[in-house]
Amino acid sequence: MEKPLWSPSAQFVKDANLQHYIQWLQKNRGLSFHDYQELWQWSVDNTAEFWKSLWEYFNILHDGEIKNILTGDQMPFISWFEGTRLNYAEHVFRKSTDVQPAIIHQSEDGNPIEISWQELTDQTASIRDCLKQLGIKKDDRIAAYMPCIPEATVAFLAANAIGAIWSSCSPDFGVNAVIDRFSQIEPKVLFAVDYYCYGGKTFERADVVAELVKAIPSIEKVILLSSKNTIAENYIHWKDASGKRNLSLTFERVPFSHPIWVLYSSGTTGLPKAITHSHGGILLEQLKYGTFHNNFKPGERCFWYTTTGWMMWNYIHGSLLAGATMVLYDGSPGYPNLTALWKFIQDAQINHFGTSASFILANMKEQLKPSTLFDLSSLRSIGSTGSTLPEEGFNWIYQEVKQDLWLASMSGGTDVCSAFVGGNPLWPVYAGEIQCRALGCNLNAFTEDGEPIFNEVGEMVISSPMPSMPIYFWNDPDYKRYKESYFEMFPNVWRHGDWIKITQHQGIIIYGRSDATLNRGGIRIGTSEVYRAVDKVPEVKDSIVICLEKKGGEFWMPLFVVMKEGYELTFEIKKKINQTIRQEFTPRHVPDEIIAVPDIPYTISGKKTEMPVKKILAGKNPTEVLASGSLKNPESMTFFINLVKESNPLS
Repeated sequence: MEKPLWSPSAQFVKDANLQHYIQWLQKNRGLSFHDYQELWQWSVDNTAEFWKSLWEYFNILHDGEIKNILTGDQMPFISWFEGTRLNYAEHVFRKSTDVQPAIIHQSEDGNPIEISWQELTDQTASIRDCLKQLGIKKDDRIAAYMPCIPEATVAFLAANAIGAIWSSCSPDFGVNAVIDRFSQIEPKVLFAVDYYCYGGKTFERADVVAELVKAIPSIEKVILLSSKNTIAENYIHWKDASGKRNLSLTFERVPFSHPIWVLYSSGTTGLPKAITHSHGGILLEQLKYGTFHNNFKPGERCFWYTTTGWMMWNYIHGSLLAGATMVLYDGSPGYPNLTALWKFIQDAQINHFGTSASFILANMKEQLKPSTLFDLSSLRSIGSTGSTLPEEGFNWIYQEVKQDLWLASMSGGTDVCSAFVGGNPLWPVYAGEIQCRALGCNLNAFTEDGEPIFNEVGEMVISSPMPSMPIYFWNDPDYKRYKESYFEMFPNVWRHGDWIKITQHQGIIIYGRSDATLNRGGIRIGTSEVYRAVDKVPEVKDSIVICLEKKGGEFWMPLFVVMKEGYELTFEIKKKINQTIRQEFTPRHVPDEIIAVPDIPYTISGKKTEMPVKKILAGKNPTEVLASGSLKNPESMTFFINLVKESNPLS
């Protein structure tokens, strides 16, 4: 039998929030479960009953009576908890205490700074009052162009307290990317900064803010966080808006399905989809996932490295709902070097550390040993998301970070602002596997014919509704883009677009995006398998692989690599790459050609993306493929555009 990398102790299981919920169900519902798998099965077989149990377990503050827990017979046309009114921010502030800080924040050039619950309350009440003075009311949109700093959280909570609809972009987004997003929702107020720091450099943003105001006529006021005392007309200085004290903080309760925020897809295949979630759906989902699957506890310190342009910023605010301290970092995870965040764990005494698989793999490639450099005794769990974490990443965590550590890999998306699969404090951790399907998430692997399969690779699908699924896409009144995004392949079943396998442990392995599948003669290959092998070649910094069908039914599968500084792609290194891929997997995984490139395309949220490259090499018009501002590094596409111009690889 495969040996787990980590197993929870009896005390760890006993203390787990999930175990307390199981005991609550037995006491209050007369339900008994032998193990987590039985609990999960009940949660997806009894959708309405499960989510109603969470409503009661978490004592949701609300007005009105529940008319229907779940209304509708097929996705996406589902309504939840009709007849009730609530407010997300109200549930955040009911956890306020003078015993612990609400937020701990650090910039890359500073030390951790604590913000008390009283200060958070005062600033939120003051910003709320400012917004009310500007005439902001329920349903109005509030946008932010701010880094991952406490002021962004204050602005969100203040807008939320009114019932206004939030949306944010990180200041590393270019002007066109922001316009593509915010112009869709027509915000009345823009929170912004006139500069931000990253990687030891300062980037001015005053001109960008001015361009945004000019391009988006709905913006009536800008509340600007600035180091300068003089600001433009129609601007309000943050210190003036947030400086009032002794104001009461009140909350507008809104219908369960009232929009809480608008998030955006990457936009690599067109105008970014404006994904709209509900107050109640996000509240219940964050309480469920953070409490049970992250095991956040009152008083603990919870961190996820993110920017305000990635859904993990929205997600980590759920730690406040659990009564924990939210920890934020503003800056580069690699400045001045890759040890910065490990030192942050030590200095801020972080209990739950969330990061990306790419960060873990970068540390592994650099052969870092954080456990020998810093005191990580406070660290209880590590969360990983953003892309697939291979077995080697799991092993590195337990060898070089900490042995007694719960590694809770997770996967979900902007689509639900949460995870479908993730951590389970009652189960062991196996290398390369996400531990479990989340409660209330009826996730399966399907064949192309829509048949469920086990211990085989298939399409990731969700067969039952979840409250945090989007209520709609903004400006999509007939649900056309919504249905095209999730419901075209299988009627009334959410197809997420990942290849997965549900293992004998009931864990999940993700093999990459199904829309970027490598199809060699009818054999499907996950991109993650190729990347996992290439990551073992020390001379290679990064890579991207695609597969295209040529005329006559033949396939061309090139691997593009970025070499580490000081190395060139030689015949010997190509041979090493091919041998490594063949040894790790099969000859079918070996590429037809290996080509050195200057850079690999990434979305603004930092995810490697194969589709633009695939479409360019297939002969698509670059102006149609490359949506404005969709890529973090659009210059990376120049090589592929020129490759097609110089020699059509599919001819």
